[in-house]
This record gives sequence, C-alpha cells and structure tokens, in this order.
Amino acid sequence: MTQLNQYGQPVGFALPDWQPLAPPEAVRLPGRFCSLEPLNTEHSTALLSAFSLAPDDRDWTWLGAAKPTSLAEMEQWINGKCRDSGLVSHAVIDHRSQQAVGAVCFANIDGQNGAIEIGHVTWSPLMQRNVLGSEAIFLLLQQAFQLGYRRVAWRCDSTNLASRRAAERLGFTFEGCFRQAMTRKQRNRDTDWLSMIDSEWSNVRHALTAWLSPQNMDDSGLERQKLHAYFASGPKPVPVA
Repeated sequence: MTQLNQYGQPVGFALPDWQPLAPPEAVRLPGRFCSLEPLNTEHSTALLSAFSLAPDDRDWTWLGAAKPTSLAEMEQWINGKCRDSGLVSHAVIDHRSQQAVGAVCFANIDGQNGAIEIGHVTWSPLMQRNVLGSEAIFLLLQQAFQLGYRRVAWRCDSTNLASRRAAERLGFTFEGCFRQAMTRKQRNRDTDWLSMIDSEWSNVRHALTAWLSPQNMDDSGLERQKLHAYFASGPKPVPVA
C-alpha cells in the first residue's frame, strides 16, 4: 500500500514504531507430529540413516552439497551449517521415532528490515508425502512472525517445481525469477523467489492450524480435507494501514 508524502509523491506506508529485530534463537519448537531442535552432530547417525533410505541422489540435485554417504561426511555437513553465523539451523524430530529425519534453516536474516528466509530445506524420504514437512515449515513461520519479522522468503531453483509448489501450497506468493542468479554444481541456476508477509500470516496460521488439528488430521497423519480447503474458507488477510 502506498501513501503520498508532503510533495505528492507516492511512498511506502509509514512504520512509525518500527525497531530492528534480533535474530531468532536456536530453540526447540514443538509441534504435534514433529519438533524442531537446534541441529548438532548428535543428529548425524539418525540423519545418515534417514537420507540413506533414498535409492539414489535425486533429492540432492538442487542442493548445494552432495549427499553425505558416511558418518564423517554427515558430521562435516552438519558442522558446516552450525558454524555458519548467517544460519539458524534445525533438525526435524519425528515424534513417532524421536529421531532426526531432516534439516532446515533460517537464512539471510535481516533484522534491520524485518526480513528472513527459510532455506537449506533437506528432507529425507521419511518426511516426503506426509505431514512432517508442512508442520516443520509452519513452526518456523510461527516463530518468525511472533518475533515481529515482516517478511519470510522462500527461494528455489526455477527448475525445482516441487519446491515452488510446496511453498505456494503453504501460502507463499511467487514474486518472480532472478535469471542466472548463481551457478550450482557446474550448472546455471535461475532462482524463483516467493514470500509471505505479516499481513498474510493470520490467514495462513488459521488455515494451517485447522488443517493440522485433530478434527482434520488423525494421529497417523491422515487428513480429512486438503489444506487448500482451509485457505478457501478461512478469514482474509487484514490489510496493513
């Protein structure tokens, strides 16, 4: 929403009370089917086992790293994320097994402007085609907006249609493509950008909370209604004045 300044020029809406934000803390974020906890090398054995369930490396095609194939490589991969001061890294813990089954990070944390990104999304086969991935992202969105962040971004390789569709399903809006944004594994990468902003969070939170509730999702993760049904019937976002 734009406003006019004293010169009659269009400018962005005022934020008279805005204050820069601190980065999110690496804390446990509990959910119904999974929890997020600070990633560390104690998760190495479980993550190596979970990732090894895939018959090949196709889940790592669009990731920056190659899939770790040994405990030492997994520890090195985890340490790389933990030592990166620009990341807040989480392990996804499946409540059924109490084991780590994936990893995800906050990245590009810009507290000055209230913007943050969900990235480094690395799901094992144990998280695919079930509720765990959606709930893990919900937990991160919930923390980010509760802390006062105004924008949560999601970006993916433009050829990774599954990633873009997953983000859009959860309420992210496609913003555009950065052409030839980077190189990855000796290939060109065009990057798709998506985002969710604070004025949209109320509707997204309502939809995801209802979808994850026992009234819709049984204890085994079997849904009665698809998530899009809750977006269609939920309250509309409250516009920012």
